[in-house]
Amino acid sequence: MKYDKDTILKIIKLGKPQFTFGIFMYFLLGASFALLLNVPFVLSKFIWGYVILFMASMAIHYANDYFDFEVDHHGTSTTFTGGSGILVENPQLKEISKRLAIFFISLSIITAAFFTVFFSFPITFFLFVLFGNFMVWFYSAPPIKFSYRGLGEIANIINGFIMPATGYLVMVGTINLPFIIFSIPLLFLQFLFTIGVEIPDLEGDKLGGKITWIVSKGREFGFRLIGISGLLATVSFLIIFVTNLLPSNIDFQIVALISLISLSLGIVGLLKKPVDKVKATKLATLNVASIFAVIILINCYFIYLLK
Repeated sequence: MKYDKDTILKIIKLGKPQFTFGIFMYFLLGASFALLLNVPFVLSKFIWGYVILFMASMAIHYANDYFDFEVDHHGTSTTFTGGSGILVENPQLKEISKRLAIFFISLSIITAAFFTVFFSFPITFFLFVLFGNFMVWFYSAPPIKFSYRGLGEIANIINGFIMPATGYLVMVGTINLPFIIFSIPLLFLQFLFTIGVEIPDLEGDKLGGKITWIVSKGREFGFRLIGISGLLATVSFLIIFVTNLLPSNIDFQIVALISLISLSLGIVGLLKKPVDKVKATKLATLNVASIFAVIILINCYFIYLLK
């Protein structure tokens, strides 16, 4: 195969680089939260840690496009959903997509091994990364195929924990109670994200044999879940504020206020509950974008506190 400029660009698009910034924001969120607990900042740990997560996140998109090849023929690619669409139009790149997924997973695991030895981290860190890459591969790969067996939502929620947890873990060296408490509202936001990216793909996923909650229950049900998830995220942040479960240098009332961005769009979804694909896709896309806005703003607040 000739690797000209056009082919290389298509291979890059297969990896959905638009998600790279969002994944970094999740990683930064975990790391900055650790720093607010007075954990010293070590630049080398931060960089190595993000490289580990970055490699795994790149593998997600190459693996999903490969294993969802048939499903993607029935759907439409959008900014956040439906695969990249590259393999549908360029099936000759299918094998490359699989090889790149394996390549990035291997790099993530190897880097984690070096990180564990170099920084004298407990073996649990390496096992954590190994588990994360296991979830990456088997999200759509046989024989487990989480996303085809009604377990894709659970797998995505786990990934929503892994991303900020990696940032926290490389700074602290362990996952402890403060982070577990902090992660609870983040899991609700991740669930909102998961349902948001499934809503536009209902028809394609159904024709392709995927069993998602949206395929099973429909778009109206999905928008109900989005609204409830947004509410639970905001309420969780408020509970943390009222009960002082986490350090007082973080005003979780402000964090809850930021989360109203997602909640307000969730309420719109609850009221409108569009089932038409075009209208539902527009609203679901806004819901997904709101998660990125919330994570970015919380990061900005945390960084402000660290000054």
